[in-house]
Amino acid sequence: MPNIALELGKQTASFGVKSAYGETLDVDGVSITPVAFTYSGFGGGSGDGAEGGGGGGVSVPVGVYVRREEGLRFEPNIVTLIVVAIPFVWTAGRALSRIIRALKK
Repeated sequence: MPNIALELGKQTASFGVKSAYGETLDVDGVSITPVAFTYSGFGGGSGDGAEGGGGGGVSVPVGVYVRREEGLRFEPNIVTLIVVAIPFVWTAGRALSRIIRALKK
């Protein structure tokens, strides 16, 4: 029976920077490098004759680095930016309204 930890170690050796930054593409003289937030986790267990294991991962596109003649520039993914900004703006607005209400008393 193969050792689960060793197998997962072999498969995840390429995780890290390689999974966060994609392959650089050249499109019409412009160099584009995709960037993502990646997270992965694995687990395993054994006891009383029962064995098991599992794993999973998430990859969220954050944006791209674009290299033109003018230089290097990061261009964010607007959808991801909005998804992250909505809870932040809601929380900041709620906190600000409570602060204002407390100062009025």
